[in-house]
Amino acid sequence: MKNVWMHKAGSFKEAEEFDAKYYCSMSGAKRLDMVQALRDLYFKTKGISKDECKKRLRRVIRVIK
Repeated sequence: MKNVWMHKAGSFKEAEEFDAKYYCSMSGAKRLDMVQALRDLYFKTKGISKDECKKRLRRVIRVIK
């Protein structure tokens, strides 16, 4: 079971500052793990299969002179 915590802020500005400091203090790998977990949760709630969520736009780079 994961621990859940919260921060009570006095204003929206204070909450935004807290969020910015919190996410900046995390490592890049931890932030990427969090994004992937949110993606997995989104696909699960929408009923999208794992094979379907792996489809992506093809990235093409062309040099134009």
